[in-house]
Amino acid sequence: MAAARLVWGAAACAAALRRRFCHIMTPYIMKKQPLHQFAQRSLFPLPPTLCNTVRHMFIQTQDTPNPNSLKFIPGRPVLETRTMDFPTPAAAFRSPLARQLFRIEGVKSVFFGPDFITVTKESEELDWNLLKPDIYATIMDFFTSGLPLVTEETSSGEAGSEEDDEVVAMIKELLDTRIRPTVQEDGGDVIYKGFEDGIVQLKLQGSCTSCPSSIITLKNGIQNMLQFYIPEVEGVEQVMEDESNEKEGNSP
Repeated sequence: MAAARLVWGAAACAAALRRRFCHIMTPYIMKKQPLHQFAQRSLFPLPPTLCNTVRHMFIQTQDTPNPNSLKFIPGRPVLETRTMDFPTPAAAFRSPLARQLFRIEGVKSVFFGPDFITVTKESEELDWNLLKPDIYATIMDFFTSGLPLVTEETSSGEAGSEEDDEVVAMIKELLDTRIRPTVQEDGGDVIYKGFEDGIVQLKLQGSCTSCPSSIITLKNGIQNMLQFYIPEVEGVEQVMEDESNEKEGNSP
């Protein structure tokens, strides 16, 4: 009996202490919440108008024949039906996105296609793994900002006009329908610059500008196709924008 009284007394004492402790601590006990509620919370929540845009932004990359150029595909239209080339930072004054991309160290040139952006780095020594995070962030931030891609309308100059003769019209049509779409798949473009003495003058843009195989593309690809369909074409030559500007500047 004595042992039973001792056990009962200890149990009663423990119960009394438990009630006192709970009475003291109850006001300060937080309501338990499922762990997943904390895991789903964002440390830096964005405004609702930007959350949906960022959530559905997925940028893919695609290699080009030029190891120094990489094609970035944002999954939405860029210029839709035309292209724009920015070979230098000075040429990027028309585009806020191009200006921001040129601020990334190591970026040499920028090219906008219908649904892609081609970025060319300065040299092969630069690692794409170091450049890509900044390029991803710049493209994503721009598309979520709502700013216009181009602030000034400029004509690309490759469209046909009423003054074009039959041969020039055929050259431009073949370029637009058969040649340019293929070149754009590799992150570049071909722009018609002139036709004189049987020679078609073309300007390469984007990944084609400094591509080691650009001469092969001109001679074995573009020249052969133009000569096959248009007998008046005797050859194709590449026009460098810088060289043409120097000639104009040195002429009296």
